[in-house]
Amino acid sequence: MKAISKIAACFSLAVTIPATMPAQTQMAATPPPSTAGVFPVSAIHRGMHGVAYTVFEGTQPEPMDVEILGLLHNALGPGQDMILARLHGAKPEYTGVVAGMSGSPVYIDGKLAGALAYRIGEFSKEPIAGITPIEQMLQVRDMQKTVPMEMAATSTGAETGPIRPIETPLVFDGFSAAAVELWNKHTPGLGLTAVAGLGGGGGSQHQPEPIIPGSAVSALLVRGDLEISATCTATYVDAKKLLACGHPITQFGPVSLPMTKAEVLATLPSPYNAFKIVNTTDTVGSFTEDRQTAIAGRFGVAARMIPVTLHITGAGTPRELHLEVVDQPQITPSAVMVSVFQGLMESNNYTAETSYRVRSTISMEGYQPVALDEMVAPTELGPANMIAALMVGSDFSRLYDNAARRTPIRSVDVTIEAVPKRLTAELESAVSTTTTMHAGDTVTIEATLRPYHGEVRNVRIPVKLPATLPDGPVRLLISNGAALDRLLQPPQAGGQQLDVSQTIAQLNSQHPNDRLYVTLLAPSAQATVEGRTLPTLPISMANALEPLKQNHKLTLSGESAVPLASVGVDAMLSGEQVLNLMVE
Repeated sequence: MKAISKIAACFSLAVTIPATMPAQTQMAATPPPSTAGVFPVSAIHRGMHGVAYTVFEGTQPEPMDVEILGLLHNALGPGQDMILARLHGAKPEYTGVVAGMSGSPVYIDGKLAGALAYRIGEFSKEPIAGITPIEQMLQVRDMQKTVPMEMAATSTGAETGPIRPIETPLVFDGFSAAAVELWNKHTPGLGLTAVAGLGGGGGSQHQPEPIIPGSAVSALLVRGDLEISATCTATYVDAKKLLACGHPITQFGPVSLPMTKAEVLATLPSPYNAFKIVNTTDTVGSFTEDRQTAIAGRFGVAARMIPVTLHITGAGTPRELHLEVVDQPQITPSAVMVSVFQGLMESNNYTAETSYRVRSTISMEGYQPVALDEMVAPTELGPANMIAALMVGSDFSRLYDNAARRTPIRSVDVTIEAVPKRLTAELESAVSTTTTMHAGDTVTIEATLRPYHGEVRNVRIPVKLPATLPDGPVRLLISNGAALDRLLQPPQAGGQQLDVSQTIAQLNSQHPNDRLYVTLLAPSAQATVEGRTLPTLPISMANALEPLKQNHKLTLSGESAVPLASVGVDAMLSGEQVLNLMVE
C-alpha cells in the first residue's frame, strides 16, 4: 500500500501533459563515456530532461528522451530513492518499457544519473519507468567479495505491487517448451522469466563492436550445444568492469557467470510483455556480483564452468552434446537436469514408450569418481526422459550440495542408451522350492515377473544360505534394488549429513534397478555409522556402539540385511515380497 500511495502522490503531479512538450535535451548519437561524471540523485527534480540509451536492433545503442517526473522516496529500500521518468520517442512510445531494457543508462546534462530498471504497472499505456540512481549501482562496483557463495536471494519491496523490476528473460536456446516447464517446476525462487527459443547462442559469431553504455550484455548459465542466457543492458563501463541491469538477476551475491556481448535481432512490442530477441556473441569476461541495485562484471576473467557431456546411443545415429554449466549452488543441479532432459528429447527416435539405460560418471578433484547405472522406463509418474533427468539431477545434487564439498567438480559424463520400448516389470509373486532347510544349504527361489504388455516370465535364483545361520525362523526379501538400498542405506539419525567421501561411497554402492535381489533378513543387529552399514553385529559390539546414538552418528536396527544373490531382468523392476522359511 505504501508503494501505491507513493505512485499516486507522484502521479497526482504528473498526469497533466502540457500541450507543448518542453525543449528536449540534445541527444547525441552515442552515449557519453563513463568518465563523464555522475549526476547526483540529490539534484534530481521534476521537469528535468535527460537521454537514455538502449539497443532496439543490432548492436548500436539508440537515444531516447527521458522526462523526469520526480523521486519515489525509499522505493528501493531505506534511504534508497527511485527516479520516476517517462520515456519519449517513436520507438519507446511504440514498444513501451521492454524486457531486456533494464540497465539502459540515463544521462542528465551529459552526466550519468542511473539506469532504467523498473516498470510501473502491468498494462501501462505510457512508457513510465523507474530509474536506479547510479550512486547506488557504483556501490556494487566498489564492494569487496565478503559475502559467502551460499548467500540466498532476498526480496525487495520493489518486486511486488505496481513497481517491479523490468523482466530479464532467461532464454533457453535449443530447449523445448517441455524442458522450460521442467525447469520452472524444479527451480523455484530464481526470479527470472524462463522463455524457450526467443534468442540464441552465437557460437563462433564475432561481434567487433565494443561494449559501451547502452549495449546489450548477457549472462550465461549453460553454453555449448545448448544455451541458457539472461540479457539486460550495460549501464557503466570502464577498462576493467561494467555494471548492468540496475536490479538483481538472482541476488545470489557473489557469482561466476560468463559475460558476453549480445546482438538484438528485434524488439517485439506488446502491451503485456514486450521483449528483446537476442543472440549472444563473444565472451568478454564474467559477472562476479549480483546485488540489489546492479550486476557487476569483470573483463578478461573466466567464469568457473563444469563440462557436461551427453552420449546418446541405441536409437538411430549416435549423438553427443557438449556443454558447460555454471558452478553456482542454486543453479547447477537444475541446469544439469534440464540439459539431460533436452538431450533425450531432440531425436526423431524419441517416443513416449522409449526406455533408457543411464550410466553417468561425476568426477571431482581429490576423490574417486561417482559411477551410477540405472534403467529408466516410462511409468504413471511420467515419461522416461523426465524420470531420467530427475534421477541424474537428484544423484548429482547429493554430491554437489554437500556442505563439506570444498573442491570443484571436474566433469559430468552421461551415457544414455535408448531402447524403443517400455521396459518395466513387476514382481508378481515369489516362492521357495522348500520351506525347511539347513544352514549352508542352497535353495531355489522362483519369482514370477509381469512385464508391461508382455508374457509372464518365471525366474529361478539359486541362493546359498550362510553356514552360520542359527536354527529357527528366517526371512528372505525378494525385491528390486531400491528396496535393498532402503535397508542398507537408512536415513542418518537426526538428519546428520554425510561427508563427501561417505556420500560418494553410498552413491557408488547403490543397486541397479534392473536386477532382482534376494536378501537375508537375519535376526541380528545392524548398525549404520557415518554412511557405512555393519550387518550381523555381535551383541557385545552393538552395546559398545550404543552411545553413538546420542550424537546422531549411529542408526541401530534389530534386523540385518545380507544380500545373497541377484539376477538381471532387463527391465526397470518394481515390487517386493518377504518369504518366511525355517532353518533346522
